[in-house]
Amino acid sequence: MKILAVDTSTTSGSVALTEDSRILCEWTLQSAQTHNRRLLKSIDTVLNEVDWTVESLDGFAVTIGPGSFTGLRIGLTTIKTLAWTMRKPFAGIPTLDALAAPLAFSPLPVCCILNAYKKEVFFARYEPDEAGNLERAGSYRVLPPEGVLPHVPGSTVFCGDGWLMYREFFRERLGTRAVEAPAPFHILRAGFVGYLAHRKFIEGAADDPLTSVPLYIRPSEAELNNPHLNPNLRTLHS
Repeated sequence: MKILAVDTSTTSGSVALTEDSRILCEWTLQSAQTHNRRLLKSIDTVLNEVDWTVESLDGFAVTIGPGSFTGLRIGLTTIKTLAWTMRKPFAGIPTLDALAAPLAFSPLPVCCILNAYKKEVFFARYEPDEAGNLERAGSYRVLPPEGVLPHVPGSTVFCGDGWLMYREFFRERLGTRAVEAPAPFHILRAGFVGYLAHRKFIEGAADDPLTSVPLYIRPSEAELNNPHLNPNLRTLHS
């Protein structure tokens, strides 16, 4: 199954082509440019490298969050539109699941942490099973860094740009319980978005591109500042 997979949830951007469980081509870039300036060009580049066309694809996948509100909307809108117009299977993959996927071989629990700004992080914890997979333990959360500490009872592998930002804080408080993943594991890779999407497709669990929405975890600034969307503001303004 030929899948186009995309991640635009953080400052890095990643586009990949996968066939079944194999990553055939992957392009990842950390850049100050917004994703809308490079996403379509990047998709065209990887398709040309593998000599595929959009019409030859069998499915589409994209990270749905948590992450940058603007970045998520760019990626989700682009991939949902392609999947819907071409009537091909679509998969929305939680960002933290995609970040955890390369560490599925770990015998230790894995904590994925992304920078959520405002002195907070997006967080999820994963436990290894006996089949070489990671199973999420608990919900996706947005927490201050100190809020992560109770979720780390023993030695745990940490990854993500949130870990890099607060590395010294966690090391000071967790000591040897905090095991840092190697540097390449701190960035999201679209190849693993495609890998997780393929698993969803073969399980018959494709998503509907018309109803799929971003997984924001917390309200956007627009929601927080709009009295029509925020009941707390409506109370204050009444």
